[in-house]
Amino acid sequence: MFALVTNFLLLLAETAKTANPGVWANIKQFENDWLNIPGFEGWRFLNLAIFVGLMIWASKKIGLPEAFKKRREEIRADLIRAEEEKKAALARLTSAEGKLAQLETEKENILTKAKDEAAFEKKRVAAETKADTERLRAQAEAELARLASQTRVELRRFSAQESIRLAEEKLRKQIDGKADARLVKASISEIGGLN
Repeated sequence: MFALVTNFLLLLAETAKTANPGVWANIKQFENDWLNIPGFEGWRFLNLAIFVGLMIWASKKIGLPEAFKKRREEIRADLIRAEEEKKAALARLTSAEGKLAQLETEKENILTKAKDEAAFEKKRVAAETKADTERLRAQAEAELARLASQTRVELRRFSAQESIRLAEEKLRKQIDGKADARLVKASISEIGGLN
């Protein structure tokens, strides 16, 4: 930008040189003394100042400061919202850690309760098994007693039948025709005789 201005000034100076040669020498002297110092190069600073000035003027004309302010407020609101979300996340994390600690305690309680229930169930099953064993033993003894009683009754009946059969055989061997007639006569006389 500054180069354009200086070139324009140099063009004017060239036209002025033809009109007034002393002015041209003064301009050349000023340029060499002040604008072309090695390492300083003031024209660059002047060019930067002009550029910055034009940018500030253009940004005010366009309304950039208001856009920047609006964007700054949006960023600030985003940062506040992010901070609130961070706090909420930390609260959820703390809550989750608390629940996790409760889960450990609850797990231990459940294990203790399960062990107690298992011990109680073991005792209950043992008592029930013992009661069932006693009941089955009593049933078996009652059944054995009933079978023994039946067997005794059958043995008595068998013994009585065998005794009768053996006595009958013995009597048949001892009774012949004479003894049979005498017994028949005795039985008839006991009844009251033949009429």
